[in-house]
Amino acid sequence: MAAAVMVIRQLGRGWRTVRGSVAAGARRPLSASHAVHQQQFTSLDEKPQFPGASADFVDRLEFIQPNVISGIPIYRVMDRQGQIMNPDEDPKLPKEMVLKFYQKMTLLNTMDRILYESQRQGRISFYMTNYGEEGTHIGSAAALEADDLVFGQYREAGVLMYRGLSLELFMAQCYASASDVGKGRQMPVHYGSKDLHFVTISSPLATQIPQAVGAAYAYKVSQADRAVICYFGEGAASEGDAHAGFNFSATLECPILFFCRNNGYAISTPTHEQYRGDGIAARGPGYGIISIRVDGNDVFAVYNATKEARRRAVAENQPFLIEAMTYRIGHHSTSDDSSAYRSVDEVNYWDKQDHPISRLRLYMVNKGWWDEEQEKAWRKQSRKRVMEAFEEAERELKPKVDYLFSDVYEEMPVMLQKQQEALQRHLKMYGEHYPMDHYEK
Repeated sequence: MAAAVMVIRQLGRGWRTVRGSVAAGARRPLSASHAVHQQQFTSLDEKPQFPGASADFVDRLEFIQPNVISGIPIYRVMDRQGQIMNPDEDPKLPKEMVLKFYQKMTLLNTMDRILYESQRQGRISFYMTNYGEEGTHIGSAAALEADDLVFGQYREAGVLMYRGLSLELFMAQCYASASDVGKGRQMPVHYGSKDLHFVTISSPLATQIPQAVGAAYAYKVSQADRAVICYFGEGAASEGDAHAGFNFSATLECPILFFCRNNGYAISTPTHEQYRGDGIAARGPGYGIISIRVDGNDVFAVYNATKEARRRAVAENQPFLIEAMTYRIGHHSTSDDSSAYRSVDEVNYWDKQDHPISRLRLYMVNKGWWDEEQEKAWRKQSRKRVMEAFEEAERELKPKVDYLFSDVYEEMPVMLQKQQEALQRHLKMYGEHYPMDHYEK
């Protein structure tokens, strides 16, 4: 993990230098008795005193080019064959923990396949798979403390699964059944769990970013010794909320991890149409945020980077930006046909040649921790577990209709009371036209 620490520290030194001079300028008294003496600049050797930047004077007109710095390197621990590249970076996780990584990644993959087919059969209205991005979920989730707060976008089901959300609750949410903690009021894959410190997902892109910063600032003020992690995709980073969140986090010095899953295509827009700069990590220094880019298909690289960033975010009260380079193998959602903007051969390459699950399996095989018989037995067992939860969700009733009106106001206002009464009258007159036997009474 030394390289991850080194990259973060190097960026950190530059960040602190810039921020230190800005802060010093911001603290200068403005009263006449404490006015700053304006120096007479006579040469380029004298330092500028402007409060908004830390820089030197030059006497030559020259614009900064976008490629002035070569691409930010991608930190990795394992190669595609599951071999550790630098022994110093090996997190040396115990066998039980690595097996948990693998089993959660493959269980998520199995759940995705069954729920995707369920939507195609008309059993649920919508679904989003996590194919190809499982390493970003599990590696980052494992590096957090259990009470760290998570703000997801909508493709982080593995984080909840690692934290312990049951298959039954995943199914209940997607089926909007009576067991759903959200009482069936969210569209599928918009999970949330107060017990597991996972804020309920909302559909609009990037709204969670400034919200997460606010939560992190509250932790800082209360000295809670906790961090916030905020997940988003490279497409969401184009939203104005991302700018506001990044800037607030840096100026307010918040213990937050911005975790960008750069999967190449946003909703349907390839990265070459999404931005012209060097990805998302390159934006961090401009905001005063320590940043790192990692191989998102390497679960150990994600784990190392997240663990170190989390440690420093809490210890130093400052934000970190992690850009995990990965690939969305599935369609964006069941409303998308990705063949319209990428080739089947391209998708097959990532599925067969550089998949995070395959890489971790090769690592375990090399260590003698996994073999073909164990693979077959686990695949059979995991499918059985998912199917049992699926069948239970199919049988379960829907939540009470009256939940349409509850849990917003402590005391229901008159306007909602009238709407509720109107619905009750309507169902009393025309109830035979509705499947009311599918709902709890």
